[in-house]
Amino acid sequence: MNSYNLFNILGLASIFTIIALAIVVAAKIEKTNQLQASVDKLKKSLEEMDEQAKLIVRTDIELNKIQEELDKKISSLYALQRLSRAVSTTLEETQIFMSVQRTNLEDIGFEKAAAFLWSNKEQRFRLCLNIGYEQEELNLIVSNLKSYTEYCLKLIKQAKAISSISLQDMTIKARINELFKVSYFVLSPILSKEGDNGFLFVGTDSTDTVLTEGDEELVTILANEIGQALENARLFDKTWLAQQELEKKVEERTKELSEALEQIKEVSKRKTDFISAVSHELRTPLTSIKGYASILLSEKLGQIPDAVKQRLDKINRHSDELTHLVNDLLDISRIESGKIIMKQEAQDLKEIIEVTTDLMSVQLKAKDIKLDVVLAQDAPRIEADRNQIERVFINLLGNAAKFTPEKGTITITTASTDGFVKIDVSDTGIGIPKEAQEAIFDEFYRVDNEINQQVKGTGLGLSLVKHIVEAHKGKIWVKSKPGEGTTFSFTFPKA
Repeated sequence: MNSYNLFNILGLASIFTIIALAIVVAAKIEKTNQLQASVDKLKKSLEEMDEQAKLIVRTDIELNKIQEELDKKISSLYALQRLSRAVSTTLEETQIFMSVQRTNLEDIGFEKAAAFLWSNKEQRFRLCLNIGYEQEELNLIVSNLKSYTEYCLKLIKQAKAISSISLQDMTIKARINELFKVSYFVLSPILSKEGDNGFLFVGTDSTDTVLTEGDEELVTILANEIGQALENARLFDKTWLAQQELEKKVEERTKELSEALEQIKEVSKRKTDFISAVSHELRTPLTSIKGYASILLSEKLGQIPDAVKQRLDKINRHSDELTHLVNDLLDISRIESGKIIMKQEAQDLKEIIEVTTDLMSVQLKAKDIKLDVVLAQDAPRIEADRNQIERVFINLLGNAAKFTPEKGTITITTASTDGFVKIDVSDTGIGIPKEAQEAIFDEFYRVDNEINQQVKGTGLGLSLVKHIVEAHKGKIWVKSKPGEGTTFSFTFPKA
């Protein structure tokens, strides 16, 4: 009985032990499953981190690459700016290419360059720029370029750049690489509105260099800058040559005019000397004629018939006219030669006008001509020779009275200008034709009109007036309209 109970007890204990063990095993299995899940999750996280790390590395590499390209482009742009500045600051064709040659092309990714301009006169390409080529290589390029003349001219005409990345014709690409000894290249036309066009070639024999569209664009910009600089230089040369030619013509013409002026001065001097000499020679016989006529008219030598008296009066009157003509000629010649010195002193213009108008009053009253004098209230005194300025007024007033019809009006006005006093003598006479106004001050010139045909004159009065005014550093001019009157204006310096 006791053994049976013990067996039962042991059996129950075993069962409980097995159950406990099962529970423990189940717990461990659960724990193991949880650990496995954690391991799987960690493994997946590690794999994701690995992918992210690879992505970061790739991104970093790409960013470095982009940064390098940006640095290269920035460096190229700076180099292009220096090149453009150097090219644009010269106006001599050879110096333009020298400016490019002095620049380090490696800054824009190339170590070789050549520029050619087509000569229409010689029908060949002229070498204008060489960077990176030995003389033998250069001679070979120039020699072989002849076979590509048509292709290059066509390229220039199309005005479009080609490069290793844009040229589709592999044969031409290979030939260009072989001709210029490069692996990559850009060839861009040099275009100018003035003179010869050509092309710029740049290249590199480095296989590590990666050519981009940006490189092609930079070279195209440089070629355009060179073309613009060439155009400016040629325009400057053309302008400079035209200026030189103009200066030469001006110099030649000036020399001719100077010689002509000297001849005119010589002729004028001879004319003045001749008039002076003749006038002096005329005065002696005129004085004698007038003297003898006066003696005969005085009847100191006996009575003379009335018919003889009339003829002696004409001799006397004509002698006075000739004497007046001779005196005017002498005065003009003396003023021209500077022999008459103007005694310029401060003069009261109002007083001078009063004196001269009083002298002309008889002539004005005879035709019932009204005389108006309008002087500025603050009219300054003038610097003039009293006798000479009176002659100016007498001549101008005499002319005005001569050509103004009865009951007409003559007006004298004054006005102050910079350093001078302007005086106008206006009339309501017959006027002067436009074509005669330029010659009115010439010696012996008389306007062809009815009054001049009836009244005798020498044509020296206005010429004498002009000489007197100009001797005082003044000016004289005329404004007139036929049928409406005439205004003579002249200036005298202020005192």
